[in-house]
Amino acid sequence: MVVCNYMRLVYSAIIALIAFAVLIQPLQAQDITLTSNDGKVSIQGTLQAFDGEFYRINSIYGAMTLERSAVTCDGAGCPDLENYVAEFTLSGALPMGELLMPLLVENFAKQSGMDLRRNIADDLNFSYNLQLPETGKTVARIIFRISNTDIGFSKLLAGETDMVLATREITTSETKAAKKAGLGNLKNAARSRIVALDALVPVVAMNNSETVISIADLAQIFAGKIDNWQQIGGPDAPIYVHLRTASSGLAQQFEQVVMATYNLASMPTLTRHQTAADLVDAVAADPFAIGITRFSELGSAKMLAIKGACGMNFQANVQSLKTEDYPLSAPLFLYTPARRLPKIAREFLTYLGSPAAQRVVRTAGFVDQRIGKIPIHNQGRRFANAIAAAGQETRLTELQRMIGTLQIAERITPTFRFEAGSVKLDAQSRANVILLARHLEAGKYDGRELLFVGFSDGMGEAEINRKISKRRASAVKAAVVKAADTLKPKQQSMRVEAFGEAMPMACDDTDWGRQVNRRVEVWVK
Repeated sequence: MVVCNYMRLVYSAIIALIAFAVLIQPLQAQDITLTSNDGKVSIQGTLQAFDGEFYRINSIYGAMTLERSAVTCDGAGCPDLENYVAEFTLSGALPMGELLMPLLVENFAKQSGMDLRRNIADDLNFSYNLQLPETGKTVARIIFRISNTDIGFSKLLAGETDMVLATREITTSETKAAKKAGLGNLKNAARSRIVALDALVPVVAMNNSETVISIADLAQIFAGKIDNWQQIGGPDAPIYVHLRTASSGLAQQFEQVVMATYNLASMPTLTRHQTAADLVDAVAADPFAIGITRFSELGSAKMLAIKGACGMNFQANVQSLKTEDYPLSAPLFLYTPARRLPKIAREFLTYLGSPAAQRVVRTAGFVDQRIGKIPIHNQGRRFANAIAAAGQETRLTELQRMIGTLQIAERITPTFRFEAGSVKLDAQSRANVILLARHLEAGKYDGRELLFVGFSDGMGEAEINRKISKRRASAVKAAVVKAADTLKPKQQSMRVEAFGEAMPMACDDTDWGRQVNRRVEVWVK
């Protein structure tokens, strides 16, 4: 009983935070004594980690996290507070670690008023020292370990990194392994964020006559089922197929979103490349070659649009990537574990969502997440397609109602789509919830009305589809309002509308076509 009362006193007098997360920068385990500032209470234990703000120790009372400002530390194991350097490590995908993230770190240092020094071990292993300009003292170190997405997640599970750079979404098996390792649910919005937008795009040589290709034909070509350009309307010539190495996030995502959709796998005899530059150069030099690369890594190759048997062709561009209208969107992710990171790391994560960071994203050749506007006069093709593709159940009065409602508004780029076979929002849409919520909190749309407009695929009865699309629109609106913590109830006018299957973007005869059609758009009046 005495021990219990003593511990209650310790809790109230010393600690500002008790957490069961493991802090970064693990130290060699040594005994220390932490004493409250008034000298009344002391705790002995083995120092496990220190992040500049909090000590984590193992004591006779179990694991404890104690705030630095509330205690003094005594013992050989105490960190050097005067010369403490916060560290965090980023590991993973080359397309992010080679250019984008270093540029973001450099701009972050500039925004923070610190000098920067880069230390290079080799092209894939380097670090940045963030220094105080007046003294040159190093206060933080950001370490890069560049490889691929698979290795990035492996390092996280092994406790060898603090952030994963990923060119694909985390897999189910990786998510389960992370939970088992005590790293939290890495699919949770607090554990993952989109750094930039990108897309998978089919590419050919500039002198190749093809301009569009269907996803079905693309899958058949990479599976070796179609091996001559003549089979898809081109010249009588063999098709030479190029793809990144199987361990790359690009190749894995292509297998998942294209090949697996048709129960196919890429043929073993296609040509694999370590880098996007090698792939693009090989394709650009061969008029009969085709490859898959990223929108951000086109080089001297020509991009093909995605052809829809019904509906429109999809061209990858800034607008179609922001709206996810392009069916092969491939955002770039940053994953963090459920443990406390140093203050400098948390500040860096906050910076990634800032306008300054989004400018860096554009400079690096990727698509940023700034909200854009799409005026009604720029959407003629979509409305024309809605009329042309209207089925028997889509009445003229419904089309007129849709046009009448939307023609006095303008669409903004955040669009909300759902995971395949699920009512859950996909990764980019989850990010869009936060993005739109922050804009609402900042008063960007004060005095205007936001319409959350639901659309569906054409499977089933039209009236039922309209009701389903309205429920989805209501769910998205509720999610955005919930995420907008500081939004006052009367600050923003919002309502829900739905038009079901009235504006298809693709055919309903494929999973990806139905997925593209099931969406919630946001319009502003």
